[in-house]
Parts: sequence; C-alpha cells; structure tokens
Amino acid sequence: MTETERPKRRGRRRGEQLMVPHAEFESYYGRPVIKAPSWSARDIAGYFFMGGLAGAGSVLAAGAQLTGRPTTATAMKVSSLASVSLSAAALVHDLGVPSRFPNMLRVLKPTSPMSVGSWLLAGYGPAAGAAAVTAVSGRLPRVGAAATATAALLGPAVASYTAVLASDTAVPAWHGAHRELPYLFTASATAAASGMALLLGPTHESAPARCAAALAAGAEEVATRAAERRLGMVAETYRQGRAGSLLRAARLLTATGATTGLLLGHRSRPAAVVGGLALLAGSACTRFGIFAAGVASAEDPKYTVAPQRAAANSSDEAAS
Repeated sequence: MTETERPKRRGRRRGEQLMVPHAEFESYYGRPVIKAPSWSARDIAGYFFMGGLAGAGSVLAAGAQLTGRPTTATAMKVSSLASVSLSAAALVHDLGVPSRFPNMLRVLKPTSPMSVGSWLLAGYGPAAGAAAVTAVSGRLPRVGAAATATAALLGPAVASYTAVLASDTAVPAWHGAHRELPYLFTASATAAASGMALLLGPTHESAPARCAAALAAGAEEVATRAAERRLGMVAETYRQGRAGSLLRAARLLTATGATTGLLLGHRSRPAAVVGGLALLAGSACTRFGIFAAGVASAEDPKYTVAPQRAAANSSDEAAS
C-alpha cells in the first residue's frame, strides 16, 4: 500500500461516519394513507364527553344515595339524564338521519362497539330517566331505587365504551392507544362527574366527590402518559397543534379543579363551584383534544406509514 492511498481510505472512513439523514415517511403522491374521520368534532367529541359525564354521574348518584346525601343524589340523577339526552342528540345529529339510530338496534353484534354502544344507550337512557323522575317527584321509591342501581351498573360501560369505539378504527392516535384509552376516558368521565357534584351539591355532602376528583386527576395523568409511551412517534399528535393545546389545557384545568375542590371545596361554596367548573372544562378539553389528535394522525401520512413499517420490520425479524 502506497502513502498516497492511505489518505484516501481515511477520507472514506470519515465519510462513513456522517450522520444519517432523517427518514422521510411518504405515501402515494403525499395523499393520506387512510381516510380521516368524517365525524363532526362538535357532535362526536361532545357525544364522548356528555356520555362519560352521564355514566360516571350515575355511579356517583348511587353512591350519594347509599351514603345519605339526598341532595347530591337527586342533582346527579337529573344531570345524568340531561347529559345522556344531549349525548344521544349529538349522536343522532351526526348520523344525519334520525332513523339510523333505531335501525342499529335491529341486531346485537357483540363484535361491533357501535352495536354494543347503541344497546347500552338504549338500556341506560330509560334507567337514568326513571331514576331522575322518581327522585324529583318523590314517588315510586322502589322503582327509583331499582332504576338508580341499573343506571349505576351500566354507567361505567357507558362512560368507557366510546374509547373502544374510537380505538376500533384505523386512526393511529386512537388505535395505537387501544389499551389505555378506556382507562383515560373513564378517569376523565369521573373527573367530570365529580365536578358536576361539586357544582350542584351542597358542600357538606361533597367529600366523596372531592376524593373522586383527586383520584381521577391522577389516573388520567397516568393513563395519558402510558398512552403516549405506547404510541411512540404518533404521540406527537397529542402534543402539537390544536390537540396539544387542548390537552395541555385539560391537564391544567383538571389539576386545578381537583386541588381546589380537595383543599377548599368543603369550606367555601365559591371554591367548590370554581373547582367543579374547572373539572368539567378539563374533561371536555380531554375529549376534544383526543378527537383532534386522531384527525391529525389520520391526515399526516407519516403517522400511518411509520408504524406500519415498524410492524413489518418486527415481523421480519421475528420470522428470521
């Protein structure tokens, strides 16, 4: 080897150490790989929020009734009836044709979250209505107790099934977090129902709601972080743009509401109202933020192509 050859080889070694350029994930002519959800954000994100508030509110109503908190129990029963009514109205409005909802009840398909959810609403709505009417009128207490228990049993499913409905789609930000999203929706619904109890109930009956709000705020944060870890690069949609702004606001509002309610809600009626409103607003921001993240992940090809490529590589490595 001559002396003139050595510098050239050294130069090639130096060239091999250059940083690899960032990978670019592109689709055919830059078009989205999947079709973004055609759902209306106002209708479906509102449907998610109001349904969660109704379901979790029925659980709190049953607990308040069992522990001798009649004012809070009645208020939460009425709140749940109003919430599920608005939730159903939002769903029917998004469907466009009201007859589509009863048509979904023609068959019960356990493998379809939409079918199961329709039957859940069909069973939960009358129970929540009977519980509220009997509580306000003071008549038929046994019917009211049975309706309250039924609504409380169906409430957790009503609060969380919308997460299953969303994650059953091909939308990366939803499907990739299919394990964590039901817990996140349940925690957010509990925070909203606790906020409603603080807002409507007397302060001397607010202890369970204040504790539930603190637990829900912590659970929501844990579930959100777990979902972001699982999503990998798709988690960017939870931190950027409209979704990022909404979810940051949700964390701030939920933490503020839970802290205010826990520390001051039993002593100050204004503090309870402020805490309750913050919890409700935080839960709404969570649902709208997750909806926005899903739309963003479907519209950008890199969030669909990259996970598919990673999955294919993992399959190839496992096969070899």
